Amino acid sequence: MIFLDEQAEIMRRADRLMKITHYLRKRRQAITAQQIADAFEICKRTVYRDLQCLMDSGVPIRGEAGIGYTINKQYYLPPIAFDADELEAIGLGISMVRQWTDQRFADKADSAFDKIEAVLPASLQGELKQITTYAVPTRPKVPWTVNFSDLRDHIRTQRKIHVVYSDQEDRETTRTLQPLALLFFNPVWLLVAWCELRQDFRNFRLDRIQNLTPSQHLFKDDPDKNLQAYLHLVKCSEHG
Repeated sequence: MIFLDEQAEIMRRADRLMKITHYLRKRRQAITAQQIADAFEICKRTVYRDLQCLMDSGVPIRGEAGIGYTINKQYYLPPIAFDADELEAIGLGISMVRQWTDQRFADKADSAFDKIEAVLPASLQGELKQITTYAVPTRPKVPWTVNFSDLRDHIRTQRKIHVVYSDQEDRETTRTLQPLALLFFNPVWLLVAWCELRQDFRNFRLDRIQNLTPSQHLFKDDPDKNLQAYLHLVKCSEHG
């Protein structure tokens, strides 16, 4: 019984280490030990021990006194095992990417699926051929002229963009935007951005962007203007 308990604890810690690595990779800014402790409901001492274990195993985590921890975003996690439902969810997501984005992103989705298939154990190979959940377009895709994948790159690198935008009354304005995220409202894609003209968050339909030019300037992750601030405003408006 003691041996089984020890094995269970080892598995729990291995799972937590993997999740901490994912947690760091998803953050744009440095994360403090206290933030990690709060997120995983563990004490700071355990956080320090886990981070040291990850660094000792070669994970490129860097800690800065008074700032927090960051991870090299180029670090790739080792293959992960998926269960049947997780594979079904991944398959559905890839189907949606194929239907509603651009060819470059669809090719990346197919490549990711091929990599997953290549590392699956034999016991799960058959699950890929039995996926039962698909995304089928029920409304015509609203075309756009901007480069969808380039726009995703601008969001990821926090690069400002200049756009010529036409509203629903065909009035054109020129905006400088800090792009934050892309949202899909079937069949329309929206760009969430901080608009420097309006000094506020705005949503822009991709099909109404007449021209998009990347700026030479990057923007910082301002807590009052970032995606988290936008989502907080949306949440507050939903609750009155």
